[in-house]
Amino acid sequence: MKNTLAMLLATSSLLATSAAAQSLDLEKEDLTLGFIKLTDMAPLAVAYELGYFEDEGLFVTLEAQANWKVLLDGVISGELDGAHMLAGQPLAATIGYGTEAHIVTPFSMDLNGNAITVSNEIWEEMRPNVPLMEDGRPQHPISASALAPVVEDYLDRGEPFNMGMVFPVSTHNYEIRYWLAAGGLEPGYYSEQDISGQIGADVLLSVTPPPQMPSTMEAGTIFGYAVGEPWNQQAVFKNIGVPVITDYDMWNNNPEKVFGITAEFAEENPNTTLALTKALIRAAIWLDENDNANRPQAVEILSRSEYVGADFEVIANSMTGFFEFEKGDVRPAPDFNVFFRYNATYPFYSDAIWYLTQMRRWGQITETMSDEWYFETAADVYRPDIYLGAARLLVDEGLADEVDFPWDSDGFKAPTPAADIIDGIPFDGHAPNAYVDSLPIGLKSGQIVIEGEIQG
Repeated sequence: MKNTLAMLLATSSLLATSAAAQSLDLEKEDLTLGFIKLTDMAPLAVAYELGYFEDEGLFVTLEAQANWKVLLDGVISGELDGAHMLAGQPLAATIGYGTEAHIVTPFSMDLNGNAITVSNEIWEEMRPNVPLMEDGRPQHPISASALAPVVEDYLDRGEPFNMGMVFPVSTHNYEIRYWLAAGGLEPGYYSEQDISGQIGADVLLSVTPPPQMPSTMEAGTIFGYAVGEPWNQQAVFKNIGVPVITDYDMWNNNPEKVFGITAEFAEENPNTTLALTKALIRAAIWLDENDNANRPQAVEILSRSEYVGADFEVIANSMTGFFEFEKGDVRPAPDFNVFFRYNATYPFYSDAIWYLTQMRRWGQITETMSDEWYFETAADVYRPDIYLGAARLLVDEGLADEVDFPWDSDGFKAPTPAADIIDGIPFDGHAPNAYVDSLPIGLKSGQIVIEGEIQG
């Protein structure tokens, strides 16, 4: 592990130094980039609207995609040169889970930004199980243990309890599973024979595209969902649902989306890749600078039909530092969306490793893998060398501050303390197998799911 990281960090330093010494001779100037209609695509919209792509000599077309699979397929086929991606997508593709392709990320797009929402009917059933504050409002964060008796009633009646998430390798899938398991509910397992993810589940999770979440819940097909904004706040505005927890309250400053390109694109277009990363870093800086002073302008951009297309007020709720739970219960949430603070844009290996541990926990990675495998897979997908090369150019051009980048990082964040995670179990990216084994619900070392049963 140490040798692998030392080699990568040496490469990173060389690239960061040499890149500054040369002007960028772009291999490809005309680019088409994909995105899904979520507020965390903001760095792409801002880089386009504020001219940061053009400053780098890039002529970019942004295209909304129907769903995450279509988006990934577009990047793999070359129809898209890159895209706003679920963090699990480059990892899953690279290890061959689902569509196989080597995808890399030089840029993490944001921290936090998701929530879990339940229908009004389910909320009324949960409410008696939720502690209250002195003013009578629910005490947050709300544990899934408040949902457990509701689910048990459904199961006792022989009725399935259905909830939605956006994609099998999405943050949302792993977050809703984490929340359910922390409250004592089984969210189900995957196996080579059954990729539904519903083996042994108390709560049946299925895929629903983000913009369709509120209407699907309103129709009664699902009783709740995990999704990014603005589709949780949309449920509040439509008076059809109540967000019960944000991912910030589930795991303080957790990683979210990434910008993904094929490894082939990065290799054949190194200067174009640097230029793209530069523009995205500038957009992230703009989104967070001066205590989010630019967020209203960002909300106006995102509310346009070509981007997210939701009402200004709906997007503004979370993007400007607040979050509404029940109608009128608006609470401060200054870090609900983080685009640059806390090194949000740096592609940390430890972030990749957390996603891989969750894939293993629920059976998407079918067998126990060595710690070294986790380290090598993370380094194969997450590319801080490219990121630091772009950052160095921005600093040398006076467009970014030296102190804002983790030049000496080994690629791992400090361990997340127990107090910052809803189940009180700390996460250390240096010890992936020990972490997986520490989680009460989920596969442990040596275990495998065969014919619907956990063995080993």
